[in-house]
Amino acid sequence: MNQDRQILRGRGNIFSLSPGERAGVRAGYFSSTISGVHGSGLAFRAGESAAGFTLIEMILAIGISALVLIATGTVLYTALRLRDDTADMVDAASPVDAAVAFIKRDLECVMTTTNGTTKILSGGFRAGNGLSSLGVSDPVAVEMYTATGTESESAPWGDIQRVTYELKASLNSSAAGQALYRSITRNLLAVSTPEVTEQLMLNGVASLKFSCYDGTQWNDAWDTTDPTSINTNLPAAVRVDIQMAGNAAMQPIEIVVPIDSLPRTSTNAVAVVSSPAPTSTGGGGGTAAARTSGTTGAGAARN
Repeated sequence: MNQDRQILRGRGNIFSLSPGERAGVRAGYFSSTISGVHGSGLAFRAGESAAGFTLIEMILAIGISALVLIATGTVLYTALRLRDDTADMVDAASPVDAAVAFIKRDLECVMTTTNGTTKILSGGFRAGNGLSSLGVSDPVAVEMYTATGTESESAPWGDIQRVTYELKASLNSSAAGQALYRSITRNLLAVSTPEVTEQLMLNGVASLKFSCYDGTQWNDAWDTTDPTSINTNLPAAVRVDIQMAGNAAMQPIEIVVPIDSLPRTSTNAVAVVSSPAPTSTGGGGGTAAARTSGTTGAGAARN
């Protein structure tokens, strides 16, 4: 190696050497390099390869990774879409379920009818199209007196309240259909126009219909407030049809609520007997119950 260096110093550069001398310099340089590698511990063992990943291996690895990412993204997208669809269904069904629950509860607790008279703990029942109710500006589909007024023990009103269901213009002008409202009148003894509380039950309603069953057929109209009306008692059942807007092919929401009531007839009328008057031994006045009680008392005294 030192000899090669001396040759290079004498000639100036490797290109001024003869071919034999250049070959000798290269051989000496390569042998010294290999010796340095062995000395540093970087020598390759027999059978080992110094090559890395091939191009084919890299392409295969990238392709497999891409397939895994595509499959994962598809599953994730499907799961997110299913979650959104389920959330939309739940959000749409919750107001419907709440409205149906309120209607069923009001009908199940409906009060006995007045039959055109002023009775205690009773009220009228009207169903049909375009009915007017005191304090409600829009036409109502049904008006009833129901015992669902008490919400808590501290509420400043009683159980009986007047409830109507009607359709009104939706507050959202861009929404399809109308809004279903439940109007409540709690002060039934008001001397002026009573205060009416409105509850928004459902949006996007196309139509609302109440039908009453008289035992043989369904009737679109029912009115117990008129003394000359044929229907003087509560119907045997009430059917409610709610048609949602936006899809004409969709079946309407239909519920049937049976009403458990006892019709007022001459055969089931209950005679109210007044309390017996104090026993009297003189005169023929007083009621029959009083005279009978007096006679019985006198007989008991004689015995």
